[in-house]
Amino acid sequence: MLCHHDDVGQPKIPVIAVIGPTASGKSDVGVALARLLERATGTPGEVVNADALQFYRGMDIGTAKITQAERRGVPHHLLDVLDVTETAEVAAFQQWARDVFDDVTGRGRVPVLVGGSGLYVRAALDDLRFPGKDPAVRARLEAELERVGPHALHARLAASDPGAAARILPGNGRRIVRALEVGEITGAPFAAALPEPTYLRPTLQVGLAVPRDQLVARIDARVERMWAAGLVEEVRALQARGLREGLTAGRALGYAQVLDALDGTTTDDEARELTARLTRRFARKQESWFRRDGRVHWLDAPDGTTAEDLARRIVDLLPVASAA
Repeated sequence: MLCHHDDVGQPKIPVIAVIGPTASGKSDVGVALARLLERATGTPGEVVNADALQFYRGMDIGTAKITQAERRGVPHHLLDVLDVTETAEVAAFQQWARDVFDDVTGRGRVPVLVGGSGLYVRAALDDLRFPGKDPAVRARLEAELERVGPHALHARLAASDPGAAARILPGNGRRIVRALEVGEITGAPFAAALPEPTYLRPTLQVGLAVPRDQLVARIDARVERMWAAGLVEEVRALQARGLREGLTAGRALGYAQVLDALDGTTTDDEARELTARLTRRFARKQESWFRRDGRVHWLDAPDGTTAEDLARRIVDLLPVASAA
């Protein structure tokens, strides 16, 4: 069995995290790795989703959610756990992920965390604690956001907490509200810089590095496939289930742009082009986030590299899984 030992000699199965920017091939690698682990080590793997938008039921095409057939019999956790009207919360995800890790390792299997949402990956793997909430403060700030817009609130944040403001885009109303809320509750600046990373259990993080030009081509092709596969129809169906009211789901890349097109404020072609452009920008931010973590083992994953090849290279790295 694949395991390490903690400070008192008890065996502990490691977590393997497969991370990287959107369209880097993480989902396929996660499946290939889970299957290879059983053949190579005798310990099967199970995939744990760390993509915040894949929590949502019905958001399948626009999130490139892995299908049942593509899962190839590998159990997947934390997919389709929220309605589109619910808000994805990193603190809640942290507990979900750790509960799943305990369940999977308790059955003698390896959790394979897969996703590109950087803070969610950190929340699952590291010793992070998130400030509490105050519903009254949050409601007041959200009402103000609706009234004056995100840029005015961002200016206030810049005056009270310039470090946080520098890291939050002026148009990201939800994060601005959260930073202001934490400041009011705690009287301290929002955690603009995360604490030094410390794993909670033996962990191997592997990043998939795709050459920039190839990643751009993959993103553009993926967006075209989404439209061809029926993203507009998916958004119409989700609209009836409250997509517009969802603070997370309704603002997701692709979904927000299609909603604008359905409203007639933009054309379908403009929505598709904007989705591709914003996704390329998002991929750069993802890569920048993950590159700051010196614990990540980067694997070159250019076009032509198979998921099975990458899975074999990850298995070869397993002895370096660390608890610190």
